[in-house]
This record gives sequence, structure tokens and C-alpha cells, in this order.
Amino acid sequence: MSLQETTLQTVSGLGYDLVEIERSASGLLRITIDLPWNADDVRPEGVPEQFVTVEDCEKVTRQLQFALEVDGVEYKRLEVSSPGIDRPLRHEQDFIRFAGAVVDLTLKESIGAAAEGTTISANRKKFRGTLERTEAGGWQIVWSDAPPVKPGARVSKKRPPAPLQSLGFTLDELREARLAPIVSFKGRAAAGAADEPQA
Repeated sequence: MSLQETTLQTVSGLGYDLVEIERSASGLLRITIDLPWNADDVRPEGVPEQFVTVEDCEKVTRQLQFALEVDGVEYKRLEVSSPGIDRPLRHEQDFIRFAGAVVDLTLKESIGAAAEGTTISANRKKFRGTLERTEAGGWQIVWSDAPPVKPGARVSKKRPPAPLQSLGFTLDELREARLAPIVSFKGRAAAGAADEPQA
């Protein structure tokens, strides 16, 4: 079996989702796992979201070491970890799960003609904004080009908010999509939409 097949079979067999497989030139094999998610699962209010623990990573590491040895996969070091705050979004289910979150998107190609009539550069590929489902069932990213408010700064209530901009996309058009690594002591949901990086 291939590395992908062996890893997927082992990780899913233990009850986890395989998020990512990375191999480095130095021989590091990094496997990222997450707890399974189902859109029908409703978490009762007040119950915290569960995350991958060190024990989960140890369990997967032990099983993977055995499976990879049996299949003759060569590597120098195996590292199993949780996705972290900049979790990659790869599948439709990931986008459904994190709808409403702030994400960083990189397109395969610049937006080109789609920028006509807007203030967006036609060469732009990178965006940071809120991931939303469109009425037609597709996906879009929504953001504001307003400069970030500095901590402790007062914002005039009379100042009109910067207009929101949106860009529709398909998963095939994306080079990469990740949760934006926003750190907030009030939690991810309280972080709100943030400035997007310039292309």
C-alpha cells in the first residue's frame, strides 16, 4: 500500500480524521489528525469543543510506526500532531464545519477580470476574511479593507464602516485554504473578521 493509503487506513481505523501528510527532505514524516466531525452532531450549550490530546497523538504514533514498518515505508522521524490554529481546509466537509470562521485563502491564479469595477488588484491571489455559504450553495469569502483598530484606540461611532467586499470561489480554484491563525483570549469566535494579507 502507498503511504497515503496506509496512513489513512490506520488513522481512520483508530477513529480519527487524517488532515494532512507532510514529508520533509530531512526524513521527517508529519501526520496531522483531528477528531471526526459530523454536521448532524450538535454540541450542547456550555459543553466545550473537544480537541486532539497528547494521548491521541501517542496512540496514533504507536500504531502508525507498526503499520509503516510492515509496509516498508522509510522515514527518520515520525511526528503526529493536532491541526493547530491554522488548520488546513481540504474537503467540502471542512468548509461546512468552519463556515463563519476567518480564513486565509490563496487562489491558484490571480482574480484577473473578476477585479474589474472593484478596488481589488487584478493580480491578487491572497485573501483573509469570513468564510460564508452563498445562497446558491457555493462558497465566498467576505472582508473589509478597513485598517485594523489598534488595541485601546477609540473608534468614532460617526465614522461610516468600510464597505464589505466578497469573492465567490470553488474548491478547485484554491491553492490553499487555512483557518486564520488569530489568537484571542476571548476565543476564536470573538476575534471577528481581520485584515487580509496583500498579494
